[in-house]
Amino acid sequence: MRNPLWRLKSLPWAILLQVALAAVAIATAADLLLAQGLALLLANVGSGLLPLMQLLFMALPIVAGFGIGALALTILERWFSRVYIDTGVLWALVPCIALVIFIKGFLPIPAALVTMSYTLLVGVLLGVFVVGKRHWRRW
Repeated sequence: MRNPLWRLKSLPWAILLQVALAAVAIATAADLLLAQGLALLLANVGSGLLPLMQLLFMALPIVAGFGIGALALTILERWFSRVYIDTGVLWALVPCIALVIFIKGFLPIPAALVTMSYTLLVGVLLGVFVVGKRHWRRW
């Protein structure tokens, strides 16, 4: 009988953590720039555009998570091309990203969007699995 935990042991965890660290670092830098840009935008927006800005701010965490997931998968494909990407690797990438975001929360780095939240994790799932569709459809 095969060991059911064998697949978990054989996943490239070290590489996935490196990918998650790189993706979250890049996303944090973009988050800082985006926060500055949004602060300037809010200072100059008229009262007629405030409902549109509220809709934008509701969608931003999901979009940021999608970007982080897609960026992590792109980094994995480009920098670590020797890793065979299948459904298990995609599922393992999501908790690696969540762990790095959770640990980043303890660092004194200001963040507007890249913080641990349910909506960000939903966006990460969408980003990893929408961009990685060609990998999870392999037989």
